Amino acid sequence: MRRASEPTDCEFRLRGHLGGTILGAFPSLKAEIRGQDTVLRGTLPDQAALHGVLSQIEALGLELLEFRRVPLGDARE
Repeated sequence: MRRASEPTDCEFRLRGHLGGTILGAFPSLKAEIRGQDTVLRGTLPDQAALHGVLSQIEALGLELLEFRRVPLGDARE
């Protein structure tokens, strides 16, 4: 079981193609277009950072379609 202070590799699937301005709100995450959606991937240092990304998604009015943890190392490609 992971503790809140452990780094976690994450993937966020958001509806639509996000532009550079909005992607600038997520500097620690790598963006990739998949079909009609944008996928943000990266390593978050702790649970507080995860909640920060989720709050930013909500504040920008983006639609979160899926969140998942990915195997360690997969988000750093």
